[in-house]
Amino acid sequence: MNRFKTALCAVAVLASTLPAMAADKAKLDERLTSAQAVLNEVMAAPDKSIPNSILSNAECVVVIPGFKKGAFVVGAQYGQGAATCRTGHGWSAPVFVQLTGGSFGFQAGGQSTDLVLVAMNQGGLQHMLTNKFKIGADAAASAGPVGRNAQAGTDWKLNAEFLTYSRSKGLFLGINLDGTVLSQNQDDTREFYGAAIPFKAILDGETPAPPDARPFVGTVARYFVASQK
Repeated sequence: MNRFKTALCAVAVLASTLPAMAADKAKLDERLTSAQAVLNEVMAAPDKSIPNSILSNAECVVVIPGFKKGAFVVGAQYGQGAATCRTGHGWSAPVFVQLTGGSFGFQAGGQSTDLVLVAMNQGGLQHMLTNKFKIGADAAASAGPVGRNAQAGTDWKLNAEFLTYSRSKGLFLGINLDGTVLSQNQDDTREFYGAAIPFKAILDGETPAPPDARPFVGTVARYFVASQK
């Protein structure tokens, strides 16, 4: 009888955890869908979107959608998103990341805010492979230029590992994210892939993009087309 009760309890516990796991996966799918929507909306306005010179030279792209009202205050900002990197055969499957800390100035007040970070060189790519790093301290960053045909200055080409953008109240502009910390969300990445796959194995293109991730990766590939040299 005791064995029967133990087995019955085990089945009950398992049954109670399955819906939670499904909900977690659904949230990750929703996050990728939201990230895809952010890129589509940003690129729909050529005069206010990411310049072609940035699109063609980007090494990695991070999209953190939907800083919602009440989700951040001074000293306690928090956002979650997805990242993908350029490989020798296209853009990688996504990994999940989180952004914490810092102060977003005009965003404090509760408006929804989307963030886009673009790694522009091998230094930025290598930082993406670390567990976490602080923007502006560990990795040089600059507010990115806006406008499809905008002529970006030379400072970012020489110094910036990341270009940073913000979209709030319909406006898309470069933003200073110094002091924020970008880190791997290993739990979400493991949940999405069903195993603890290292970030490097995913961002290097060694791991195929699951079906749920292909729309997001395809959207990045459509906009961030490599320059023809």
